[in-house]
Amino acid sequence: MLEIQDLHVRFHNRQREAVAGVSFKIEDGEIMGLVGESGSGKSVTAMSVAGLLPRKQCDYSGRIMLDNCELLHADRKVLRQVQGKDIGVVFQEPMNAMDPLMKIGKQVEECLKVHTQMKAPERKALALDALRAVELKNVEEVYEKYPHELSGGMCQRAMIAAAIVSKPKLLLLDEPTTALDITIQSQILKLLKELNRKYGISMLFISHDLNVVRKLCRRVVVMQRGLVVESGETDSIFHNPQHEYTKKLIAAIPTREGRGSL
Repeated sequence: MLEIQDLHVRFHNRQREAVAGVSFKIEDGEIMGLVGESGSGKSVTAMSVAGLLPRKQCDYSGRIMLDNCELLHADRKVLRQVQGKDIGVVFQEPMNAMDPLMKIGKQVEECLKVHTQMKAPERKALALDALRAVELKNVEEVYEKYPHELSGGMCQRAMIAAAIVSKPKLLLLDEPTTALDITIQSQILKLLKELNRKYGISMLFISHDLNVVRKLCRRVVVMQRGLVVESGETDSIFHNPQHEYTKKLIAAIPTREGRGSL
C-alpha cells in the first residue's frame, strides 16, 4: 500500500539530516504508529509522503510508493492529483489549520471541488455525510458555521471529515489529539478506529506519546534523530522494548504517581 524506501531529507540550513534512511511499509487497512519526540523526523517523514516537502529548501533521496505511484520525485501535477484525493492529512491544531474566513461545509467540500466535476448540491450532500461519519451532531448547522464557532474537539472532527470526504487510500494524522483534553482525545481515537473499520482507510498516526499509539495502532515505528531505532508489534515493543530510547519514551508515560521525563 505505502512503502518508504531509504528516505533521506536534509534541509539546507541544517548540518544533520532530518530523516536519515527511513524505511517502513503500511499495509492496506492498517493503522501504523510513528513515534518520537520533537525533532525526531516523524513530521518530516509525513510531509514527504504528503507531497508537502519544501523541495527548494532541502536535499532528498529514496522512494515513496503509494500503490504503484512514486511520490517523492513526482512532479507537482501528479502530487496535486494525489493530495486530498488519495492522501488525506489531519494536523495537530485544527483552529490554525482551517481557514477562519471559510465556513466549515465549504472546507469539507474543498477536495471534491478540486478533484471532481460534482455540482454544488452533490458536494454538499457528501460533505454532510462526512460530517455525520465523524459523529458531529446537527450537521446542517455545523456546515454553516465558521471554525471559531466550534469547540476544539468539534473542529478536529470537522478536519477529519474534510480529510475523508473523498475516501482516500491513506490518512496522515500528525499529533491529532495532542491539543485535546483526555476525554475528547479518547473520543477521537475511538472515531479513528471506527473509520478504519468502516472504510478500510490506512492510517499513519504520528505522536510523541507511545501510550496513545498503543490504544490505536497494531504496529509502531520509533524514530530518534532521523533514524528508525525500533519497529514492530506495538504491544511487543511496549512490554519488551529493545532500544534505550524506546525505554525512555515508555518511562515518560504519565502514571498516577506523576509524569516521567525523557
